[in-house]
Amino acid sequence: MTIPRSEATIISASSAAVDDDGRQRSYEVRTFGCQMNVHDSERLSGSLESAGYVRAIDGEEADVVIINTCAVRDNAAGKLYGTLGHLASVKRRKDGMQIAVGGCLAQMDKQAVLDKAPWVDVVFGTHNMGSLPGLLERARHNGDAELEILESLEVFPSTLPTKRDSAHSGWVSISVGCNNTCTFCIVPSLRGKEKDRRPGDILNEIRLLVEDGAIEVTLLGQNVNSYGVEFGDRQAFGKLLRAAGEIEGLERIRFTSPHPAAFTDDVIDAMAETPNVMPQLHMPLQSGSDRILKAMRRSYRSERFLGILDRVRARIPNAAITTDIIVGFPGETEEDFEDTMRVVEQARFSSAFTFQYSIREGTPAATMEDQVPKDVVQTRYNRLIALQERISLEENQKQVGREIEVLVSTGEGKKDTETHRLTGRAEDNRLVHFEVTPGSDLPRPGDVVTVTVTHGAPFHLLADDPTGAPLRIRRTRGGDAWDRSQSESCAVPAPSGDGGARAVSLGVPTLRVGV
Repeated sequence: MTIPRSEATIISASSAAVDDDGRQRSYEVRTFGCQMNVHDSERLSGSLESAGYVRAIDGEEADVVIINTCAVRDNAAGKLYGTLGHLASVKRRKDGMQIAVGGCLAQMDKQAVLDKAPWVDVVFGTHNMGSLPGLLERARHNGDAELEILESLEVFPSTLPTKRDSAHSGWVSISVGCNNTCTFCIVPSLRGKEKDRRPGDILNEIRLLVEDGAIEVTLLGQNVNSYGVEFGDRQAFGKLLRAAGEIEGLERIRFTSPHPAAFTDDVIDAMAETPNVMPQLHMPLQSGSDRILKAMRRSYRSERFLGILDRVRARIPNAAITTDIIVGFPGETEEDFEDTMRVVEQARFSSAFTFQYSIREGTPAATMEDQVPKDVVQTRYNRLIALQERISLEENQKQVGREIEVLVSTGEGKKDTETHRLTGRAEDNRLVHFEVTPGSDLPRPGDVVTVTVTHGAPFHLLADDPTGAPLRIRRTRGGDAWDRSQSESCAVPAPSGDGGARAVSLGVPTLRVGV
């Protein structure tokens, strides 16, 4: 059995990162898919910058475009090849441009990517992200496409250099791969069996992020709460939450996504007893029908699922719980769908990610009989959306009058400028748009504001102060880190706080004392 390396990975400077005139070549990473892909894209960016590339300015045509793909849904291929079709025309007019395709769909399609899009320069998979700079260099030198797909993980992605999108918040992968065999899911065959990182490496990475200004981390895994299965400790995830909670300066801890079958009371206790673990839980339901759950090979049933929610709310009364639901799985009857509607009504999710089932080649469900007609799936989907929007509205309206702390973010409020509001996330991860009253200081991304909820809508909360009182702002190390990042990009005249921010961190530190 191959054990992935956990030492920090050093990326050497690449001659391909500079053009013939000595100009640094620019890159753009486009991310399709889940939070794990977002994390991986930060590692791809860090690897490229360590090799000498620079991030393309918004609106600029990059010299190198990397597409980090998803393969969960059947339309993933259409999205990829549609994007590649557009990039082909850009490449024809932009001399020296390179295109790379990585991620789950590349791992699955392999040579087919080059067959369908021969203008692609590099194809790499989920197990060798650190190879990207070298592959780009070889492709440029040889004038031929490079294809490298490994069948097992050699290096944990978290050991690669990283370029974080957020100065105040970071992703931390605690495991990769999945040991489950859900019949609708292609991920295990593309990401491999679960591999767990050592607790000391994870905690050291979190400490490094906090030293760099992060005040929030999200722990990632395909089944995050099964962490520890590889080294035989079924309570390892709860212990990890408690240990992370002791890291000074870390204000918010989140995790995604757990699996109901492995969600144990020791994790609930750790959530309730660790103050900086946020009162938020994403718990995928997939279906409320026990018959469909069995067909999906989801090793829990609706009664157990609802029991988990009851126990979470008993320990954490203000917890906001979200979920994933698939509508129209093969063989789903009207009775099965009504079971899902019943469970959703009982569960009172604050929000739900709902999907229409789509055939995914390579999964057992793809060849199952009784595929549900598209029009039936659409009708059921609309009914589920209407139910969940009503519940979300009712749950958000219950927040009116509550005083909450909001971590200010960037890019989440599309109408912030015209409404004179800013946007952030409450501790329970609800999206909050808050008014910047006349005369108030302006909080920075990464700062925390204390506001009172004045309105609840299905997808967000509003916090407008009818008295016009100044915002209550707590300046944080996360806000200081944002100042430094803006200074480095020449967006503000001077940094705040002490010390400089790391533009690119070098993965897991190897000279720290392990835990």
